[in-house]
Amino acid sequence: MRNDHHNHTKRLPRFIRLLGRLRPLELPVTHRHNSVELFQGGRQFFEALFASIRSAERTILLEYYIIKNDHIGTGVASELVAAVQRGVTVRLIYDYIGCLDTPASYFKNLSKQGVKLLPFNVPSFKRGVYWFDKRDHRKMVIVDGMLAFLGGFNIGDEYAGCVDEKQSFRDLGFSIRGEAVCELEAIFDETWYGERGKAAPLAAAERPRQPDSKSGDAAVNIISGGPRQRRSYIREAFQVNIASAAEEILIATPYFVPGPRIIRSLLRAVRRGVRVRLLLPARSDVPLMLLLGRSSYATLLRGGVEIFEMGREILHAKVMLIDAERTVIGSANLDQRSFHRNFEINCLVDNVRFGGQIRALLLEDIDSSSPVDLDVHERRGMVIRIIERVVGLFGWFL
Repeated sequence: MRNDHHNHTKRLPRFIRLLGRLRPLELPVTHRHNSVELFQGGRQFFEALFASIRSAERTILLEYYIIKNDHIGTGVASELVAAVQRGVTVRLIYDYIGCLDTPASYFKNLSKQGVKLLPFNVPSFKRGVYWFDKRDHRKMVIVDGMLAFLGGFNIGDEYAGCVDEKQSFRDLGFSIRGEAVCELEAIFDETWYGERGKAAPLAAAERPRQPDSKSGDAAVNIISGGPRQRRSYIREAFQVNIASAAEEILIATPYFVPGPRIIRSLLRAVRRGVRVRLLLPARSDVPLMLLLGRSSYATLLRGGVEIFEMGREILHAKVMLIDAERTVIGSANLDQRSFHRNFEINCLVDNVRFGGQIRALLLEDIDSSSPVDLDVHERRGMVIRIIERVVGLFGWFL
């Protein structure tokens, strides 16, 4: 990758023009003093998470889509109970639909032991069927208002590498220490109090900074998405960053239903000389999503986008890297549900060191994955094409 000044100055005018065209309702705040650490696998991520919970002194805030009653899930529960017993305030938001398979006794025990719980979007037929389509898909832990853990990991053995490789999820997580954590805490409070019909106590800008808030040189923007927004900040963040690329775009996502706007953005990037590579799953925990994703392969491949499918593990990482220095990473997939109907949390991390780590990891995964050939893809058969079209009719709801 080239890192000369010319390429940076080429990218900036495109970035500004696209911002003007999109006219976002509000631009995210850039937090410039953060230390960001990448966790390349589940074992590493959960070891760091458990250590931070054990060291918590004041508060632990957790927000998760899926929490399982398995080895990792019971381990997290034990650590949270131990934290409460030493005087730490623990608040947990969990998605009701995402945790349907988790026995009610798991959460009852946490509540009994002093963990404060909020089941997100409990079924209520007074709201018709709208409640069923709303999800809290975020994955976030905030410790003492100073350290945050984010990424694609849910709480479960398959995410932590505790199961057979074929059943393991290939995921990424990261931590942030610094100025950006204050905004993440405000987003958590907005959900916590909003679901109870109350106002959050303080906006992010009004909160006092922690003494060690200037802890690094990574610039971080928080991109919070949800169905209450009039337009999709999550999708616009992807679009703006794709449009700003000068040399290379690397994307990994498990559920690929990008829609025409993202597809056009990727094809425009190729036409201006950017190399675009997508890492997508060969196997999925939601097989219908594979069919939906593959229905757009031909258009992308003809336009020069390179596609690779991972078969060794089940891909679950959600990350986009622009020119080896700017990373969009978090809970959101490149699909319509994440754009419009889930509550999501992504971070834009502008840091060469972090970007270099992401690039090395993605290229290693791409090298061990299978490239998708256009000619082979076009011979997939009429029956598969028909199924893709039928599934595509319901793509919005998946």
